[in-house]
Amino acid sequence: MRNSGLYETALALVADAKGILAADETVSTVTKRLAAQKIESTADSRRAYREMFFATPGIDEYISGVILQDETIHQVDSAGTPMAELLSHQGIIPGIKVDLGVQPLAGSPDETVTEGLDALRQRLEEYRRLGARFAKWRAVIKIDETHPSRTCILVNAHALARYAAICQEQELVPIVEPEVLMDGSHDLERCEAVTSAVLHAVFGALFEHQVALEGMLLKPNMVVPGTRCAAQVSSSDVAAATLRCLNRHAPAAVPGIVFLSGGLDPVAATRHLNAINQLALSRPWKLTYSFARALQDEALRAWQGKKTNLDAGQRAFRHRASCASAAAAGRYSGAMEEALAGAKR
Repeated sequence: MRNSGLYETALALVADAKGILAADETVSTVTKRLAAQKIESTADSRRAYREMFFATPGIDEYISGVILQDETIHQVDSAGTPMAELLSHQGIIPGIKVDLGVQPLAGSPDETVTEGLDALRQRLEEYRRLGARFAKWRAVIKIDETHPSRTCILVNAHALARYAAICQEQELVPIVEPEVLMDGSHDLERCEAVTSAVLHAVFGALFEHQVALEGMLLKPNMVVPGTRCAAQVSSSDVAAATLRCLNRHAPAAVPGIVFLSGGLDPVAATRHLNAINQLALSRPWKLTYSFARALQDEALRAWQGKKTNLDAGQRAFRHRASCASAAAAGRYSGAMEEALAGAKR
C-alpha cells in the first residue's frame, strides 16, 4: 500500500487482546453524563474525568488506543503533560474524533447526515501535530419499518469515504464508523438486513475514493434487535448474525473490526464480543472493541467526581477493560464479574 505506516498503526490498534477506548464524547454529551452523577461540568472536571482513565496504572495491557475529542487533545493533565503525550508515554496510540456531528438530511428530516468535511484537511494537520495517529468519523443510521432511506445510506457512505481518503492523505488511520442505531422495535433479522445494506454501500464508496483498506479500521454496530423489540436474543444469536453479515460485506483486507457498544450495558457488550470471538466461523480480521459507555459507565459511578474515589473509579475501569480484553480473545466468563463483586465486599 502507499503508506506502510498506516498499516502498522492499524495493526497496532488491533493488537492481540487489546482494544480502543472511545473517550470522544462532545462537551454536551459528557456534561449530561456528569450531571447524572451530580458532577458540575467544567473544563477542569472534564479533564479530571478523562485523566482518571488515561492515568489508570497498567491500562496499556488492555487498551491500544484512545479516541480523544477536540477539547481533550488541547488539554494538559494535572501535572502539565499534554493528554496525547500522557497516552503515548504508556505506549497507547492517541486518536481524534473529527466529524462535527449530525444534521437533518435534506428531503428526509427524520434522518441525518454527518458533517465536517469542510476544512478537514487543515484540522487533521493540526491534530497530527498534537500527536494524533488515527481518526474517527461516525455516521448515524436510523432504523424502523421505513428507514433508512437509500439516500441516507448513500450520502453517509460518501462522507465516510471522503473522510477516510483525506485521513490517509494526511497519514492518519481512519476508523470508519457506520452505526445502525439500537433504538427501535426492529428484530434481529431487520438489523442484519440494514447493516448489510449499509456496509455494502460504505465499502463501495471506499473503493470509489481509492481508500487503502489495509490502512483503515471498521467500527460497526453488532447485529442486535432494537431495544424495544419483544424478541430479544442470546449472545450466540448476536454473534452468528454479526459474523454472517461481516463475512458477506467486510473485505478481508481490512486489518481489524472494532465494535462500538452502541448503548449496550457493559456486561452485555462484553458477552456479545466474547461470543463473536468464540464462534467457529471465518474471521479474517481481528475482532475487538472500541467501547465508550461500556468501558466508562461503571468507573464514572464509582468516581462521582471525588478525588477520594479516584482509586475506586480506576479499579472499575481496569476491571471492565480486562473483561473486554478477555472477550476479544474469546476467554471471558461470568466468573470475572463475580470476582469483582467479591473484591468489593
